Amino acid sequence: MTSTRETSLKSSKSRKSRGPSKTVVERGFRVADQIQRDLANLLRDEVKDPRIGFLTVTEVEVSPDYAHAKVFYTVLPDEPEQLLKTAEGLAACRGFLRAKLGKLLQIHQTPELHFVHDQSVAKGAYLSQIIDEANRLSNLTGSEPTPPTEA
Repeated sequence: MTSTRETSLKSSKSRKSRGPSKTVVERGFRVADQIQRDLANLLRDEVKDPRIGFLTVTEVEVSPDYAHAKVFYTVLPDEPEQLLKTAEGLAACRGFLRAKLGKLLQIHQTPELHFVHDQSVAKGAYLSQIIDEANRLSNLTGSEPTPPTEA
């Protein structure tokens, strides 16, 4: 017969092995969404750095302890020179944005912001271009494209 203490230790061990609870994960998503909305508004309304042009915050990932937030963004035009200017501008206003977020968010710790250029849009456009080209070629030859064979 096991004591109550042993049972609670076992159940807490099994809970830990399953990872974070559903509510903790959901809260992390809600915090990330709120950071994304607030940063988009701050960048549009309060940041006056000319290096930051037309920027879109595409996604935010928050660490489980809310100490870090990885902020993914896209820039138009998506050219190397503009990307460099934008990265410099974001680095310069990182502290300002974090301080403003601290006032807007109602969490214990305001995350350190890490800005990352989101290349998924460019990759998606490239893949779409490849698919369009393959479809165009198959229409010219009148044949269906053949799937790649496994090696």
